[in-house]
Amino acid sequence: MGDSPIPARRRRSMVLALSLLGPWLAATPALAQMPAHSLMLAWILEAKDNAGAPFVIVDKSGAQIMVFDGAGRLQGASPVLLGSAKGDDSTPGIGERKLSEIAPEERTTPAGRFVAALGRNLGKDDVLWVDYDTAISMHRVITGGVKDRRLQRLATPSPLDNRISYGCINVPVAFFEQIVRPAFLATEGVVYVLPETKPISEVFAALPAHPETR
Repeated sequence: MGDSPIPARRRRSMVLALSLLGPWLAATPALAQMPAHSLMLAWILEAKDNAGAPFVIVDKSGAQIMVFDGAGRLQGASPVLLGSAKGDDSTPGIGERKLSEIAPEERTTPAGRFVAALGRNLGKDDVLWVDYDTAISMHRVITGGVKDRRLQRLATPSPLDNRISYGCINVPVAFFEQIVRPAFLATEGVVYVLPETKPISEVFAALPAHPETR
C-alpha cells in the first residue's frame, strides 16, 4: 500500500458512537428532510465533530465530494469516481491483497468517519489516506486504462457511470492539487463517506434515518 501517516489507534474510526445530539435532532424534524450531505454538514458543525480540522463529505449516491476548512467553509466541490461495487463495508483483509485478487463485488468504497492525512502510495505518489488498513485513499484520477474512460466519466452530468475504481476515491487532478492537498497540508482531517445501502443512522449513530440512505 504505502507509508501510513496515522497511528493505528487513530485509524479505527469507522462508526460514530456519538448520540448527544438527540434533543437537537428531535427539536428540528425538518433536518431529516434535508439532502443527506446537507444533514451531515449541519450535524458536523453543530457537534463540532471535526474539532476544528478540515473535513470532506463524500456523497456516494451523487458521486460528489465537498471539501471544507476547519470552520466549515466550503473550499470546493467536484464529481468523483468511486468503487465499482455498491456497498458500505470493506471485505476483511482486503488492504493486504493485490488488485488482481479483489473480486468485482468487493470493490466498494466504505462508508463511515475516517481520520485522514496525506501520505504516499506504493508508487510514491502523494495521496490522501482515508482508511489505510483497507487501502482506501483519495487521489488524482488514474487515466492509464483507456477502456476505463475515467476522465469522460467525471465529465458526464450523471452519477451512474462514476463507479469504476477498486474502492479508492478518484478526483480531477486540478481539484486534488488546488483543493484537497492544500486543505490537508501539514494537518490531519476527517473524511465522512455517506452510505448508499445502509441507513445513515446505522453508520452515523447521532443522525436520524434518511430517505436517501435506506
